[in-house]
Amino acid sequence: MTLDLVHPPKARLGDRIAVLSPSFAAAGAFPEVHEQAMRRLTEVTGLIPVEYPTTREVGAAPAARAADINAAFADPDIRGILAVVGGDDQIAVIPHLDADAARRDPKPFLGTSDNTNLHHWLWANGIASFYGGASQVHLGPGPSVDDIHVRSLRAALLTGEKLEITDPGESEDVGMHWADPRALDSFGERESTEPWSWSGPARSVTGRTWGGCLEVIEWILAAGRFPFTPHVLQGGVLVLETSEELLPARNVGWIVRSLGERGIIGAVDAILLARPPVSDHSRQPPAQDRARLRTEQRDAVVEVVDHYNPEAVVCVGIPFGHTRPQWILPHGGTMTVDGTEQRVFADYT
Repeated sequence: MTLDLVHPPKARLGDRIAVLSPSFAAAGAFPEVHEQAMRRLTEVTGLIPVEYPTTREVGAAPAARAADINAAFADPDIRGILAVVGGDDQIAVIPHLDADAARRDPKPFLGTSDNTNLHHWLWANGIASFYGGASQVHLGPGPSVDDIHVRSLRAALLTGEKLEITDPGESEDVGMHWADPRALDSFGERESTEPWSWSGPARSVTGRTWGGCLEVIEWILAAGRFPFTPHVLQGGVLVLETSEELLPARNVGWIVRSLGERGIIGAVDAILLARPPVSDHSRQPPAQDRARLRTEQRDAVVEVVDHYNPEAVVCVGIPFGHTRPQWILPHGGTMTVDGTEQRVFADYT
């Protein structure tokens, strides 16, 4: 791969971290969960959260949200940027961003879902980031912060070590509604996870990651915001996850097929597909139906990948993206997908 990426320096204990709402301002809509998240952020990292004008402003204009992102990059005292949550309109924020400010002082950016837009913008401007870490989802709710989230959060922001990505043994699609007082001290419905599914050749692949939320990637490509040929992803690791919109498996397969036609599937050497959410607050299928929906999505993706790149190592079921507990993963950093030992490692440099 020919595009050089900068890996932003790590923060130190006591440094300030910007907490922004580049998409939906859940911090303003559900402030109790947000405030608990801010306390826990300091407890588990030793960093001091700094909010900006639109962090709690529900319905803030895209230009105003972009101004906060630009201000965070321009402030030398800010040593990291954390998104509160995703949303559905960050694509309109991107044209207002100041690439020069980000390149002058690159900082670790963490976010998931709609923040795929920002990850791809940073990647296109030569800056690596970390996929995951929404404060409103993984820090604020529940009785505590999940161990794998704490470990990867600290690695991304502070320590930069290499970690093995493991299965915590349980997963929830959706927690308590943030308007429910129980959200502050209760997890959602958790169930036991299944073993990860492996396909492709039994070989080990180490490469740079690119990807994010599959639905958002489709928007980004439709907007013409991947300014490279797929060759720049050659030998890389594609990380894909699906959102709480609960797309049918055939729709997921169609989007992955488009990535195949674009040349992206054929360029990479490994693909990680997250454990997908298959329920939400209004749709809660029985356990056997949830298992079937996850299997259908896995099979749809594996079939497409096998058509476009049968030599790719594929692992399905990694806990990142829209389920909890969640690992934060490098975006533009290095991961190892070992199809021989069936293990996955991430480098948080």
